[in-house]
Amino acid sequence: MTSFLIPTLETDRLTLRAPKLSDFERWAEFFATERARYERGILSRDQAWRVWASDVAIWTLRGYGPFGIDDRTTGQYLGEVGIYEPDGYPGPELGWFVVPEAEGKGIASEAARAVMLWARRNFGWDEVTNIIDPNNDRSIALGLRLGGVIDPDRAGEDPGDVVIVHDLRGLA
Repeated sequence: MTSFLIPTLETDRLTLRAPKLSDFERWAEFFATERARYERGILSRDQAWRVWASDVAIWTLRGYGPFGIDDRTTGQYLGEVGIYEPDGYPGPELGWFVVPEAEGKGIASEAARAVMLWARRNFGWDEVTNIIDPNNDRSIALGLRLGGVIDPDRAGEDPGDVVIVHDLRGLA
């Protein structure tokens, strides 16, 4: 186990920071809706708590995990982005979600790019993947816009997952 501080990252518009308990309310709201069907599935509040708390614990266990995304100007919570690797995953996975009012504004893209650069600088990783449900067209499109390439030979979490590989070697 590691003892450390979760870093804060900043982009032009965003602050990526340690998860806060207050984030859970928006997280649970999102995962209770149809919009979550191709993310982790629609979750009851109890299920959502278990998943969220487990994701937050990844920071202590692996030294990386989810960042809360805030608007730098207003402080408004916009979603989550981070590196996830629960037990049994094929490797570190870059994932994201944004609240409805943040969709279509490039928030997930901006936050994901910051996390990829952070992962390269801090861990020296050559690559990171996205593991995406094949019906999640928006996330697949984002993974490709971020410069990733679909690798049909890579294992995902579930059969049929789309695995997008991001080469981090070109990041400074």
